[in-house]
Amino acid sequence: MKVSRIAAAGALAGATVLALSGPAFAHVSVSAEGTAAKGGYATVNFKVPNERDNASTTKLEVSFPTDHPLASVMPEPIDGWTIKVTSSKLDKPVELHGEKISEAVSKVTWTADDGKGIQAGFFQKFPLSIGQLPEDTDELVFKALQTYSNKEVVRWIEVPEAGAEEPDNPAPMLALSAATEDHHGGSSTAEESAAASAEPAAKTTTTAAEPADTSDTTARVLGVVGIVVGVAGVAFGVLAGRRRTTA
Repeated sequence: MKVSRIAAAGALAGATVLALSGPAFAHVSVSAEGTAAKGGYATVNFKVPNERDNASTTKLEVSFPTDHPLASVMPEPIDGWTIKVTSSKLDKPVELHGEKISEAVSKVTWTADDGKGIQAGFFQKFPLSIGQLPEDTDELVFKALQTYSNKEVVRWIEVPEAGAEEPDNPAPMLALSAATEDHHGGSSTAEESAAASAEPAAKTTTTAAEPADTSDTTARVLGVVGIVVGVAGVAFGVLAGRRRTTA
């Protein structure tokens, strides 16, 4: 009976944890395929889950940051969806990587052609190629609007604050990694090529050192086992000798 009660309590606790943690993952998010390095280009996916049982997601609108404008935004075609890229004049021209721009992409909208969109129990990824990424920030915030077939609109626009709990409707945020030497993935000088060639050798050396540590540990273990076996043998011999003497 006690075992059954413990099992039932454990199952209930697990179900409660899943019920509470589920909504935290069911929001519009953005992530990069690979890395999104500062100063470079990246392919990112906006992941949109359908949170309603009685409606489907028919539209996604993603607003782009105006404080860190992106000059290049290219969507990937998706069957069943119409994609619109909207560009706007900047209030003040900015210089991006040595070039001044006065216009940048402000919004990308995906609309389901058949009105069905993302059905209940499913999610959809919306890919974009973006760049060049800014070098003076560690993350980009993309505010998003998710529209359902029943005309409900969920606004994923709340920006999480450092040290605070995640808001109910967090905005998608893309973390940027450190800038590389060459934003397009190639070495521009002979010195860089030599350094790049040297890195695998260093890693190989580190990797090659691991078996030695493992062997040393194994030898110590075997040594200890040998001592234990030896002591056991001596003890057995002493006991056997005593038995013979007694006999």
